[in-house]
Amino acid sequence: MSKIDSWIALSMATEIGHATFRKLLSIYGSPEAVFEAPLAELSGIDGVGERKAKNIKDFSKWDDVRRQLAMLNQMGINVVTSNSPEYPQMLRQIENAPAVLYVKGTIMDGDRFAVAIVGSRKPTNYGRLIAERFASELSEAGFTIVSGMARGIDTISHISSIKSGGRTIAVLGSGMDIPYPPENRGLMQRITTSGYVVTEFPLGTRPVKENFPIRNRLISGLSLGVLVVEATGDSGSLITANYALEQNREVFAVPGNINSINSAGTNELIKKGAKLIQRSDDIIEELAPMLKGFVRTKITGRGEQGPEMTAEERMLCDILSGEPKHIDIISRELSMPPSKALALLLELELKGVVRQAEGKRFYLVQ
Repeated sequence: MSKIDSWIALSMATEIGHATFRKLLSIYGSPEAVFEAPLAELSGIDGVGERKAKNIKDFSKWDDVRRQLAMLNQMGINVVTSNSPEYPQMLRQIENAPAVLYVKGTIMDGDRFAVAIVGSRKPTNYGRLIAERFASELSEAGFTIVSGMARGIDTISHISSIKSGGRTIAVLGSGMDIPYPPENRGLMQRITTSGYVVTEFPLGTRPVKENFPIRNRLISGLSLGVLVVEATGDSGSLITANYALEQNREVFAVPGNINSINSAGTNELIKKGAKLIQRSDDIIEELAPMLKGFVRTKITGRGEQGPEMTAEERMLCDILSGEPKHIDIISRELSMPPSKALALLLELELKGVVRQAEGKRFYLVQ
């Protein structure tokens, strides 16, 4: 039983949701150790109980897991687990992030600077023009565009990003072998060369209705903010916007014709406090405070992003701000020896990301 086998198996075990998986991982350190744990011990864990423990111990689909792995390898799909440095940094911040992702394409550090664009599957000409414009301009500004590869606004956003030479991420509500809608199979392949396609659903998972609200939390989770271009009052795009609020992401909405059904959802979002967007600079200005330390103040041109950083350096930047923080506090928050933290801080100083104030206090360059 290989390491990846056990990750996939535990994610497929009956009734083992994201929270339970995360708790078991924190206790045992690895899925292999979870499967090896005694039934009585698993049953005694709060939130697990006897039924879930038995589901783990009685898991019998190992042949299915191995077939999945063989097919994934044949299709060039990577299995990215939550303990991997490749796991998207933005997703680590959300409460119910999946422990296992299936990814085709290349995850890059710069994808942390992402904006999701979502909207109607049957957009008006106005919605089409707006989606093309914002996806193109934000791509040219260096942002990765995230969407769900659905018909309409999603598809337009992915294509416009690619045409602008930018990166884009498609989040599926199905297995990677059953892209939806089917006519976007070619687009999906193109996205893998200009970003990546990702799903939490194993191969063979059909695009059933209930999967799409589940995947919407990943669209918002991968992004700094969500832009809703056009949406009816009951649109799935509003679910993505709600997830964004729960995840402490920004919500943007493009105002529309008050007589248009396609604008009812976006106009309602604005009434409830979403940022009204008229130009791409509105988004860039709103997100600017979140970008300090990761880009060098300006993000208006590709190639102006800050230096590449290791996972530990990014983790350190995550706990810093424009206010100086003492090395002892930094060390404690990172659970890291001061000597190691100081070495990382020195590297970040050399890269121009961090500066040192008096008394061994450090802050992000504004």
